Amino acid sequence: MTKEWSKLEEVIDKYQADKSALIQILLDIQRENRWLPKSVLVRISQRLGVSISQIYQVATFYKAFSLVPQGRHSISVCMGTACHVRGSPRLLETVVDVLNIRPGQTSPDRRFTLSTVNCLGCCALGPVMLVDGEYYSRPSAKEIEQIIGACD
Repeated sequence: MTKEWSKLEEVIDKYQADKSALIQILLDIQRENRWLPKSVLVRISQRLGVSISQIYQVATFYKAFSLVPQGRHSISVCMGTACHVRGSPRLLETVVDVLNIRPGQTSPDRRFTLSTVNCLGCCALGPVMLVDGEYYSRPSAKEIEQIIGACD
């Protein structure tokens, strides 16, 4: 049994293979892997006795889950109205140039995943970029390069 499968079995056993813990099991696996591979979902289905279609319904309903690999570092650019009028399209363009990936993509080395969001709730600071949970207000191109470069 591989290390990944062993960890999966540990997570399922932690919840005593209780089908009512499906969301928590998926959250734990997502936290560990940064995504939910099909093989993992199939194994969860087998262990919990829950149909794979039901698991996919849950995994696609909640934004917390991803069915595609995610990067170690998450970068979001706010595209809400306040940020938009303050220059978020230019901010996004700079981030895209630095990372060489588009929103919705993960870098080939799985270091970064870039996304856009409708609002980060800090309109007065716009345009805003969120990197691994830390907010950056109106970063310059040089600051963006430094922020991204500081990510291990």
